[in-house]
Amino acid sequence: MSDFDVYRLTDEHDAFRAAVREVCTEKVAPNATEVDELAEFPKASFEALRAAEFHAPHIPEAYGGVGADALATVIVIEEVARACASSSLIPAVNKLATLPWILAGSEELKQRYLPAVARGDAMASYCLSEPGAGSDAVSMTTRAVRDGDGWVLNGVKRWITNAGVSDFYTVFAVTDPTARSKGISAFVVERSDAGVSFGAPERKLGIKGSPTCEVYLDDVRIPGDRIIGAEGTGFATAMRTLDHTRITIAAQAVGIAQGALDFALGYVKEREQFGRAIAEFQGLQFMIADMGMKLEAARQLTYAAAAKSERGDADLTYFGAAAKCFASDTAMAVTTDAVQLLGGYGYTRDYPVERMMRDAKITQIYEGTNQVQRIVMARQLLRGLPSS
Repeated sequence: MSDFDVYRLTDEHDAFRAAVREVCTEKVAPNATEVDELAEFPKASFEALRAAEFHAPHIPEAYGGVGADALATVIVIEEVARACASSSLIPAVNKLATLPWILAGSEELKQRYLPAVARGDAMASYCLSEPGAGSDAVSMTTRAVRDGDGWVLNGVKRWITNAGVSDFYTVFAVTDPTARSKGISAFVVERSDAGVSFGAPERKLGIKGSPTCEVYLDDVRIPGDRIIGAEGTGFATAMRTLDHTRITIAAQAVGIAQGALDFALGYVKEREQFGRAIAEFQGLQFMIADMGMKLEAARQLTYAAAAKSERGDADLTYFGAAAKCFASDTAMAVTTDAVQLLGGYGYTRDYPVERMMRDAKITQIYEGTNQVQRIVMARQLLRGLPSS
């Protein structure tokens, strides 16, 4: 819809994929079933990703990171999600939480926090949603009040991915209740700060290995230099961040769908009914063709959006929303069809496709529901973006 040559995979990208796939095949995929069954954070997978420097590949080299571009980061998340969706939230949420620091934080703040995440000594989480403020984030009630040279935070954040495991939290809070979106600021809160606590992990349908908890802020006092950007710019930073990171959810969805298709293809070639492999039946071939077609379309849109993220194109908001929406809808369709292809076996926990189907559902919900994504896209189209 704009540039014809929107992205090109380089030899370096291909090598990146091969390296992360090897790690995931050997050290992440074997843990996926147990992680889901026990609903425990995938520590072994985290250690494997950290050892290979795939836990937060987006962090610039200046802060001790790999310095992977947006497309390489998407490839990492896609490949990890292909093996284990819960584990893919390690690199995805590390990017979500640290990108506000990179986009708007002071140099001192970046130097203080980014290296620890780059080394894998710490993880980070993103605290935007609240019990009464999900899609309507401007209605948040968490407050940050000046206290001398610092701030005091009070409130509750809900649906926080990797809460309790992460060491650092990017928290959005109201600093001027009269200014609506321009009265919201962003801060770094540490797990060790007095007054920080966590609720019990949510009992979820999928991504069970990634803890999702409420974060409680009770008179949490932090120094003034932990504000991210200028006072009142937090909401703009949050939305700017999501333009980039919705693409990581698209990558996660593509990876989940690819894992389901891979398994289903192997199954239909081996499973026999009526004296021949069920892969020979035209009705199933049509299903497989549609699955592959939709998946590749989702991948191409995701990669194009990642290239726009890297360049900071004017139509990033549209492409980020489109990639997230289309890829997650595709993941839900592909995983559902994968269960269908396995028949009764697909409905049991003895096979991974039912887990993948459960994991896929959240990609249609978090980082903005797909209904919200459609609103975002429509507004961009009505404004004349993306350019045709």
